[in-house]
Amino acid sequence: MLKFYSQIAVKIQKNPAKDKIFFQGAQKRLAVFARGWYNIHMEQSYIKGLDEHFCATYSDYVRISALEGYKRPDLIFISNDGNVARRNSELMRLSYQKDSAQLLETFKAGLYDTEFTFSFSFIPFKERIRDMRRKYTFAKVLPSLLKRYDETVESAGEKLAIEPRFWQKICKGKLYPEKNVLLALALVCRLSSTDLSNLLAVCGFTLKDDNVRDIVVGYLVEQKLFNEEMRDNCLKEYKIDCLPIKRLTA
Repeated sequence: MLKFYSQIAVKIQKNPAKDKIFFQGAQKRLAVFARGWYNIHMEQSYIKGLDEHFCATYSDYVRISALEGYKRPDLIFISNDGNVARRNSELMRLSYQKDSAQLLETFKAGLYDTEFTFSFSFIPFKERIRDMRRKYTFAKVLPSLLKRYDETVESAGEKLAIEPRFWQKICKGKLYPEKNVLLALALVCRLSSTDLSNLLAVCGFTLKDDNVRDIVVGYLVEQKLFNEEMRDNCLKEYKIDCLPIKRLTA
């Protein structure tokens, strides 16, 4: 046995360069495998987190109850005092279903983007005069808000898939921004959930829990999932392609 190991040692000593190349190759293969495993694990993790949030939040009960296999809970019941009572309608959400994961997959399979719009409304003259007297408008709030994130109106516009002439008019208060523009702005400039809510409120919008796009974007902002790959995977998972985000890579 000792002789056998001695022969191996001699062979390694005779071919040190070849042995080094072998181990370097093994290390590279191991690194590629580890990176691939990590990426898959991470994707499963953050997509799972989004799925759980969606099941607990989404409240379009008409759409949910139409899913095959969905079991509608009894919301009307007789209370202990003999009166008719009603349970909270939140019990109808997917998170309360026994087969919530399967129902969510069925829901995703039937998704398609219905939020695409490309209509920038010109502000009537009277409203522009009114906006001049208002303390908070999108055009007045945006520069100072972006400054907190080391962004400018110009740098933010470069990250949005909006023609510069339209973006300039929006920032000057000559056009009203769409909700899609505000959501895209929050993702590319990494806004906090509070700043997003304030920006939406200034423009007369809110995030709605019966809207797929609003729930997904709200989750990304709240969890600070701004990494481009992770962000785009989440949007793709729920078939959201309406946001004017400029993709730097094909």
